[in-house]
Amino acid sequence: MSESILVIEDEDKIARLLEIELEYEGYKVGKAGSGTEGLEAYRSGRWDLILLDIMLPNMSGIEVLRRVRQQDSRVPVILLTAKDSVEDKVSGLDLGANDYVTKPFQIEELLARVRAALRLSRAAEVIPSISVPEMEWLSVADLKLNEQTREVIRGGDMIDLTPREYDLLTFLLKHQRQVLSREQILQAVWGYDYYGDTNVVDVYIRYVRKKIDHGRSPELIHTVRGVGYVLKEQT
Repeated sequence: MSESILVIEDEDKIARLLEIELEYEGYKVGKAGSGTEGLEAYRSGRWDLILLDIMLPNMSGIEVLRRVRQQDSRVPVILLTAKDSVEDKVSGLDLGANDYVTKPFQIEELLARVRAALRLSRAAEVIPSISVPEMEWLSVADLKLNEQTREVIRGGDMIDLTPREYDLLTFLLKHQRQVLSREQILQAVWGYDYYGDTNVVDVYIRYVRKKIDHGRSPELIHTVRGVGYVLKEQT
């Protein structure tokens, strides 16, 4: 059965180009030209992937994404954006987007990202249910993280992290005392290759530091100039 892709894009030429290229690749394609139309189309159909423009009339793509994720945490969403700013990408990724492509894009790159997102989605569906053993706490100094309950505690205080901040801290804890490059962190935490824009790591490190280290001793997340970051207790 052909996989179905919903294109939510208000620029007619881009929407038509995507429709032609995706149908040529064998996908079934639905289109919507505004945020409200896109949300209605999503709710009335069954989609294997959504291509979502951020700048939409009536309702922004970010708001559409937020509402989609309230109902469905699994359908892959790839953002299409003309804005080349870290903040827009961070907002979308933090709300659960799987990937993004900045306009103007090469259609071959976009199609490759579509295939990759669909492969990951199919793989997740076929993983059998297994009994999960009791998880131990990941810890360093007075910071503790439990992967089963997703609890994060420092010095007896519960720390509230967003999903992306939690994933970043988990990766750092699992590789504590290891200097990690921005590229390594992007690949592990976001799950696919970025083309530049490693500044997103710096943004999230700043977020996590503010919650984990600010006003506390010892500081645990350290910058290694010219390389990346390391989580460790200074001796």
